[in-house]
Amino acid sequence: MDLFRSVLYLPASNARAIEKARGLDCDAVILDLEDAVAPDAKTEARAAAVEALSAGGFRPRVGVRVNGLDTAWGADDLTALSGLQPAFVVAPKIESPEAVRAVADRLSDGVAMWIMIETPLAVLRLDRIAGAGAPLAALMLGLNDFGEQMNLVPGPDRDPLKPWLAALVAAARGHGLLAIDGVVNATDDADQLEAECRQGRAFGFDGKSLIHPNQIAAANAAFSPSPEEVARAREIVAAFAAAGAEGKGAIRVGYRMVERLHLDAAHRLLARHDAASTPPQDTPI
Repeated sequence: MDLFRSVLYLPASNARAIEKARGLDCDAVILDLEDAVAPDAKTEARAAAVEALSAGGFRPRVGVRVNGLDTAWGADDLTALSGLQPAFVVAPKIESPEAVRAVADRLSDGVAMWIMIETPLAVLRLDRIAGAGAPLAALMLGLNDFGEQMNLVPGPDRDPLKPWLAALVAAARGHGLLAIDGVVNATDDADQLEAECRQGRAFGFDGKSLIHPNQIAAANAAFSPSPEEVARAREIVAAFAAAGAEGKGAIRVGYRMVERLHLDAAHRLLARHDAASTPPQDTPI
């Protein structure tokens, strides 16, 4: 099972950050050609991303966030990636299934597509966008742009965002996609990061977008099953495997009744636990 608990953005133009990222213990890195790169550095950043992908040697999976096709750089970004094999390409500010397909048609075979949901129009069209089909694999929440356009004042508990957090996860689950929560801008606020990671896990997100390596450990911990969850899952699996449980749709485990849907959930959680417990290995790119 591939985990995406921690997804770290870094500017593709920052050679030092790229070199450091090769050995980081995040689950994925995104070489950013969009927001993290100034307009006059776009060409340089694109060349650096191609060089980094060609050189390989990354422990995390590697994605690239391109510029939108409605910009002066988006088409050239996708052309430059043609023939290369990043694990995924991130398309920003997607607002329709047609926009998904316009990018998807330019991707190399085998490259997954992740998209940014970061405008009011996008959240109103979530079901249609999420159902656009392969190679779409993940929805990422872009909270900075969304909050600005909505004129929100999120606050530490993100109360005004909660309907949209839930909506994005529901769309992702409904269409078999990953759901990746938005970033915490305050890189030195460990309490806020921990709180948002716990909240994102509670809402059902698979992982968290990050903007600094010091955020990786908190995300990995929050989006990995806890010892209590693992123990409970093992108890359910053992109970259904015990004599007398065969063929039953519901059994008593401890002081509560559990059904086979809980057994399926227990198996998924244990698979996540096994994946999180496996030492990372270098990936081809």
